[in-house]
Amino acid sequence: METLFTCFYIFLARIIDVSLGTVRTVLIVKGKNFSTAVIAFFEVFIWFMVAREALNTEIKSILIPIFYAGGYATGTLLGSYLSNRYVDGLIGVQVIVKRKNAEKIINEIRDKGYGVSTIDLKNDYEGEKKDLLIIQINKKSLKIITRIVRTIEPEAFLVINETKYVQNGLVK
Repeated sequence: METLFTCFYIFLARIIDVSLGTVRTVLIVKGKNFSTAVIAFFEVFIWFMVAREALNTEIKSILIPIFYAGGYATGTLLGSYLSNRYVDGLIGVQVIVKRKNAEKIINEIRDKGYGVSTIDLKNDYEGEKKDLLIIQINKKSLKIITRIVRTIEPEAFLVINETKYVQNGLVK
């Protein structure tokens, strides 16, 4: 009974500390320095308590390292989910579309309140003129933009990147 209690304690604590570490890493990349320091304190505090328990226990069972590793893996998964779901971020969307569809896509995007810039592409590789649309949005708006583009031009080429910093312009 004591073995199972210790295993579950280790497992749950590792989920918490690794989830915090994953979220902290995402926030560091986004330049959120103060909040990352606070998260780091609790992350390492929990890790220390759990590592000490796992290494100093009298229990000699393979279950201890299995639950320790399982908590780490589960914490990574949960931390990734939390980061994607709750950490706001900006993304840049570059869309290559056929010139004949560009104006309609641009109008739809602007009608929804988003900014879009265009560049006339010189490469007519497929024999058809194309435009590059450049859009900066909040991560939560990605589905709206992709739905607009895919509805009008399903074969459009999209490149989506994380943006660390935007100055001036229209970002929704």
